Parts: sequence; C-alpha cells; structure tokens
Amino acid sequence: MQEEKVILVNELDEPIGLMPKLEAHEKALLHRAFSVFVLNEKGEIMLQQRALGKYHSPGLWTNTCCSHQRAGEENVEAGKRRLMEEMGFQTDLTELFSFIYKAPFDNGLTEHEFDHVMIGQYDKEPVINPNEVASWKWMSVEAVKSDIKLQPEIYTAWFKIIFDQFYNHLSKHITKS
Repeated sequence: MQEEKVILVNELDEPIGLMPKLEAHEKALLHRAFSVFVLNEKGEIMLQQRALGKYHSPGLWTNTCCSHQRAGEENVEAGKRRLMEEMGFQTDLTELFSFIYKAPFDNGLTEHEFDHVMIGQYDKEPVINPNEVASWKWMSVEAVKSDIKLQPEIYTAWFKIIFDQFYNHLSKHITKS
C-alpha cells in the first residue's frame, strides 16, 4: 500500500506541494485537513475513541472523524469518504469554517493543520472500523464542554482546540426537539 500523502498549503490554504503524512507531522509543516462533527436530532455529538493501534493519540476521545484531503479532492467529498471509512455511514456535510492550529504530541510529531470543520446529522448507530475506532458514544454539547474541563487528558489535542473554536457554531446548528 502506498503511503498516504498530505497537501502542503500556505496560510491562505493554497496548495504548495505533497508530502508523505508522517514526514509532514515530523517536520510540523502546515497541511490541509478536515474535522467532521455529526449531531443527532437531540443535538448530541457522535464522539469516537481512537483505536489503540493509532500512531498518535491512541485511545483518546475526539470528534466523529477527521483526516486529510487527497490531491484533487474537495473538502466535503473528503469528509464523506473518511466518515464512511471510519464510522461506516454517509450523511450530508456542510463546511462551517476553517482555521489554522498547531498541536505538538509527546512522541515528537506535530499536527500543524489548515483545518476545514464540517457538520452533519445522523440518528443511527455507526458501523465502526476497528482499525480506526475503538468505541463511540453520543454526548450533549454541554456535557462535552464540561467533560473537557474535568478530564482534558482523555481527549485529543486537536478536539479540544476545535471544540473551543466552534462551540458557538455547534449551538447554532443543533436541532431543537
């Protein structure tokens, strides 16, 4: 299997090259990424626990799915692809906003991403890919906000950054029952 490459970008999200994913994380180079948040009709977020075999942040809780766009792939298209690969379902996604963040890890790798944040709705159970996901659960937005303060160590670095960035966006998109 060929090593996955990420799209290196400048601070305007303009592509400047391709690089193997691990090398980009070792060198902390800015690259394009996306983060998907799926909500149910109650306004709860579907969280995933990363598989224990992941090379960084194994076993930590995070948003529904996240990954990197492939060369020539649109943001929403990439989000839908990865949602199916990790969580085993498809739903419509809407891009909310994008921003740049940098999160170093204990293992020497760094996420330095131009992140496109998307939201979707789904009300059934996922069919998780055990190579990617250890577990999943629904949590209310407020419960997530509180739990991040109480137990920050059980969440991925990027999830804490992203959740803080778009807490207000999530509140606007929750469907009231």
